Amino acid sequence: MVPLKNDRFLRALMGESVDVTPVWMMRQAGRYLPEYRATREKAGDFMSLCQSPELACEVTLQPLRRYAFDAAILFSDILTIPDAMGLGLYFSTGEGPRFRKTVRNQQDVAALPIPDMGSDLKYVTDAVSLIRRELNGSVPLIGFSGSPWTLATYMIEGSGSKDFRHAKALMYNQPEVMHALLDKLASAVTVYLNAQIEAGAQAVQIFDTWGGILTTPAYEAFSLSYMRKIISGLHKESEGRPVPVIVFTKNGGLWLESIAASGANCVGLDWTIEIGQARARIGDKVSLQGNMDPAILYSSPASIRAEVARILESFGSGNGHVFNLGHGITPHVDPDNVSAFVDAVHELSASYHR
Repeated sequence: MVPLKNDRFLRALMGESVDVTPVWMMRQAGRYLPEYRATREKAGDFMSLCQSPELACEVTLQPLRRYAFDAAILFSDILTIPDAMGLGLYFSTGEGPRFRKTVRNQQDVAALPIPDMGSDLKYVTDAVSLIRRELNGSVPLIGFSGSPWTLATYMIEGSGSKDFRHAKALMYNQPEVMHALLDKLASAVTVYLNAQIEAGAQAVQIFDTWGGILTTPAYEAFSLSYMRKIISGLHKESEGRPVPVIVFTKNGGLWLESIAASGANCVGLDWTIEIGQARARIGDKVSLQGNMDPAILYSSPASIRAEVARILESFGSGNGHVFNLGHGITPHVDPDNVSAFVDAVHELSASYHR
């Protein structure tokens, strides 16, 4: 593999010194970019875009042609594993992801196959290999998966949900069935992320999008424990250097200490917790990623720069900070505002790393 020209993202994840705070953005390949919208239209639909390694590579690289991001993230979807288990993922305009089949009982769980990475999800690993080749060492590539709990909520509900009534009812009424599902998903996610690492991913992120809907005991039992299991089973090194793991639980600020003790190298933060307070709570045990409110990108470049400055000041001097949004960028953001964001991070953070 070609040596990395810019490794500050990987260095920051491991708490090592950097010249400036690295920055990338969740959903950085997405609908706010006109070139992405054009490629998606060419693909015909979202799943066709995901399942074409060439088109997935193209949209992964698009934001890097515009902005000085310090990492690329594989273009894919968190629901590829349930789709490969035969649930029939599809996307309806304006409605988000939906499944043709749901998982509601012990028989449904028992019938789920563990996906074969060499056939069912080969399009993902092929995309990773192609992206790494096309990046040519410019920046690292992030692989990812949804957390078992987050995947389970979609599989049980059949789509997104406001109250997660089917998932929570199964969890409380038949915890043994929920644990069987989560255990099967944890095994699949471990194999999936290791396949991405083997194909060239240099860091991985677990998106625990719906962990924050749980009570504290339920979060530990039904979400964090399975992410801990995944982390323990991941390849620790590749190509002669560590492969850092990021855990991002949306609305997970209550549980920072537990997440930091999960074995992850970095805790992703949403915007509901102050990053300086998070750093004070967990010290230098792990690095922190985050955590600007994505809605700031609807404001002026001056306001964006001021908020970047505030977050950098809150974190303070030293290492272990990867700048990111507190969730994914939203579709109607002006692409020029992303330039203001990325440039501000690099320009304003240098003084914190002297």
